[in-house]
Amino acid sequence: TLFALTFVCYCVIVQVNVTLILTIIMDKSLHEPMFIFLCNLCINSLYGTAGFYPKLLIDILSTSHVISYAGCLVQSFAVNSSACADFSLLVLMAYDRYVAICRPLVYHSVMNPHRVSALVFAAWILPVGQMLIITVSTSTLRLCGSQISRMYCVNYVIRRLECTVSITTVIFPVFILTYYFPHFLLVICSYFYIMRTCLTCKEERIKFLQTCLPHLMSFITVALSLLFDVLIMRLSSEKLSESAQNFIEMQFLLFPPLCFLCRKS
Repeated sequence: TLFALTFVCYCVIVQVNVTLILTIIMDKSLHEPMFIFLCNLCINSLYGTAGFYPKLLIDILSTSHVISYAGCLVQSFAVNSSACADFSLLVLMAYDRYVAICRPLVYHSVMNPHRVSALVFAAWILPVGQMLIITVSTSTLRLCGSQISRMYCVNYVIRRLECTVSITTVIFPVFILTYYFPHFLLVICSYFYIMRTCLTCKEERIKFLQTCLPHLMSFITVALSLLFDVLIMRLSSEKLSESAQNFIEMQFLLFPPLCFLCRKS
């Protein structure tokens, strides 16, 4: 059944991520920047899926799909902040690979424990802080509807229910795009220099295939999933069947975690 399939999928995600987190924490040889970033990516995967899967499992068993306004805001905060944190952590991993391959002689001085801790802290606190401000702002809006058009709550679909379009509804998406677009450019630049270095050195080419290619696939999966999800939210999807809409909404929360699991394995 759908419930059993969804439950198994969620259990696999939880089990693999918890196993990897414990392995990285307990094995001191894995206390390197790349594995620290990977550990945080696992934690974020648990956090993001916890904001979505439990409610989905309840909805599958229930005949009425209802969520409180407070619950909707909490789910929106969890899903949005997890997506942004994913993006930030993947950017840090790209920078780490750039320093390791293009500047190996200064790798340990650049990626020292203090700097790694600061980068990880920023990758968490900035997305969480941004989404907390946006969620609090959304909670103050006067809504003229109570039915959302998606399987789960996100900030954009909640704001579509407001009676009059506020200035924050226009400003926040522009701010998020302005903030995260340079992240995307940083990854592109990092891999440009990495590939240029790998073309001239066979040893670095092997390192690229072992560590960079899986990360690049993960980043592309997350970026395309986010882009596709945003485009669907902002473009009319009335011509799509309900099953197609549900699949499109699910792919953002399903494919990135599964891609991470394949990469971590």
